[in-house]
Amino acid sequence: MFQRAWGENPLAAVADAKPHPLPDRSQDLNPNAAWGRIQTRAASNDHRPWVNWLWAWKNPQPRKALAAIRFEPVWGAVVVSALTAGNTSAPPLRWESRRKAMLTLPKAARFDPAVDEKGQLKQIRLDMGQVISAMPRPVYPDSTWARTYNNRVPEISQREILVEYTAHPEARFHLPGGRTVPVARVGAAGRSGPIQAVRPADQRVTLRVVEKGTGRPVAVKLHVHGQAGEYLAPIDRHRIPNPDWFEDYSTDFAHQGIHWCTYIPGETRTNLPLGRVYLEVSKGFEIRPVRQVVRVTRATRQITIELEKVLPWRQQGWVSADTHVHFLSPPTALLEGAGEGVNVVNLLASQWGELMTNVGDFDGSTTFGSREAGGDGEYLVRVGTENRQHVLGHISLLGYSGDIIAPMTTGGPDESAIGDAVEVLLTEWARQCKAQDGVVILPHFPNPRSEHAATLVSQAADGVEMTAWGNLYGGIDPYSLSDWYRYLNCGYLTAAVGGTDKMSATTAVGTVRTYARIDPNEEFTYQAWKQAVRRAHTFVTYGPLMELAVEGRPPGSRIQMSATGGTADVTWQVASVTVPMSRVELIVNGEIRRSQAVRPDQDAGHWPVKLDRSSWLALLVRGHYYDKPEIIAAHSSPVMVEVAGTPFFAAADALTILEQIEGALAYLETVGTRAETAARKRMRLVLTAAHRSLHNRMHQAGEYHRHTPTQDHPEHH
Repeated sequence: MFQRAWGENPLAAVADAKPHPLPDRSQDLNPNAAWGRIQTRAASNDHRPWVNWLWAWKNPQPRKALAAIRFEPVWGAVVVSALTAGNTSAPPLRWESRRKAMLTLPKAARFDPAVDEKGQLKQIRLDMGQVISAMPRPVYPDSTWARTYNNRVPEISQREILVEYTAHPEARFHLPGGRTVPVARVGAAGRSGPIQAVRPADQRVTLRVVEKGTGRPVAVKLHVHGQAGEYLAPIDRHRIPNPDWFEDYSTDFAHQGIHWCTYIPGETRTNLPLGRVYLEVSKGFEIRPVRQVVRVTRATRQITIELEKVLPWRQQGWVSADTHVHFLSPPTALLEGAGEGVNVVNLLASQWGELMTNVGDFDGSTTFGSREAGGDGEYLVRVGTENRQHVLGHISLLGYSGDIIAPMTTGGPDESAIGDAVEVLLTEWARQCKAQDGVVILPHFPNPRSEHAATLVSQAADGVEMTAWGNLYGGIDPYSLSDWYRYLNCGYLTAAVGGTDKMSATTAVGTVRTYARIDPNEEFTYQAWKQAVRRAHTFVTYGPLMELAVEGRPPGSRIQMSATGGTADVTWQVASVTVPMSRVELIVNGEIRRSQAVRPDQDAGHWPVKLDRSSWLALLVRGHYYDKPEIIAAHSSPVMVEVAGTPFFAAADALTILEQIEGALAYLETVGTRAETAARKRMRLVLTAAHRSLHNRMHQAGEYHRHTPTQDHPEHH
């Protein structure tokens, strides 16, 4: 045959073109190749219109010289394209299983990752074999591994390249400058010039992670690497995790794209090299992470790691949540949530132009992991929707029942399909969600910013979301906080929540997360979690945990004081087993009222705070790893203290909010793709009602404010 159909394979011949790797990032892909196919990382090269099949004939009398070769077809025609001769000790078409080596480039050279159309590198090639992958070596702090912090990314070598390959025993590496190195010399001697062998991972080991004291297996995030920095994945996980958008098909985490991890349900099997291997195991913010060095021998069959829970926040009724996750399947989200210690994962279906994601997972009723759904009730996944408009904003609709709230996007790209009209507002989506017993969150607050203002003024949102954007070291964005403070200053209480907006393996579920407190005597359910968020009994964190009380009342509370004001008693407690803490601050009406240095692991304090006007109070925790800048690592929802006769109101903030609503009206009336007349009038009425609500408050307060031409009125002149 000169071409084959799928499933029809030669048994003793191979194609004339070698199999080759596909680029590991879709933007490097040949435009003629399919996006889905690239995820396989491998191309066989034998599905072409014409293939010359190679068959190796062994000379039965090698000591006799060949005089001629005659072909006598038994059936059909035979086409012979070429003949060649060689002398090998093993069948020349059979390669050995993959191995790794480390190439050291010359001092002046720089690694070039570009490959040609056959998947071959310029700087390193094999004749009777193929380079599977080549990447700069991650350099981990192995000598101090057990003392370094969890999730610390490695440095990247500029000259040392980890090369994975498969080859015939008598193959040769071809290096720059025409130099060749036999593969056999690399494997036998351990080093041959610029190439050093990496120990093969051929020892099958069962790795178990258990809870200290009970021995119960627990889901965790896992990283393992060898002495050359090579990542050692379990046998059922990606060896090269894909960091790109919508291309995470496993249960992996690639911190900053270079520190590779995966999630396991408490036990896994993996192939390890002999010698030292380096393990990192973690599970959220209440369990102390483990970094451990293990020596693997031929007798090693099992490795067991114990995890110790050291912070009791869960026992005190606090449950953790990620309000914003995309693209995972519910079972995968359940595993990743459990591995990160996230009790509630909100998996959001949505639309991206003509692409619909996770809509088949939405049924408006099932809470995956709940006892009713056959789970243990400790880790839950619920599918909601993120409804989006590229100018007006995004809104997350969590845990609602009944039919999906659609359309999920409006108004055209880059959120909706080309030609889609603006036919529904965020505020209307929010009201529909609440009517279906859902929780409404404004994600990655405040951007995209426009209609959020109307939604908050209409009191249709339950929370504003601080988002990680995949950066473990970035902390809560002060810009997000400052905009949230505007609404609190005007009396619009909305809970602080944390969500990652996870859309690729570069973001871990729960990188930033919500902690919400449920009464310890109440059963933990998804419904109970929703109620806690609605009460704003929450804090957001990158690691530090907290307890805050004002006059003995938790965040989300409202306290009344007489017109004379008074002194509020503020108590707090903070602790962390991940990000070391540096300072705790009391925020009053958006300003730092008290600030105190704290111990990195735990601290507590008490402040009397005098109040003479209505004020909101919240706790802010700063912290950082020793080699990173200080970040805002945690922030509570506020306690609202109302002093009689002094309403919550800040004129400058109110004006900014008012102008945002006017901006939404302007977009609706000018460049927004128009819906039919009734829908446009309905939406304008919603925005106008929110605008007048705040506008009237400004007039009642006697505050001057400038008007846009569309919102001017005689009473102002």
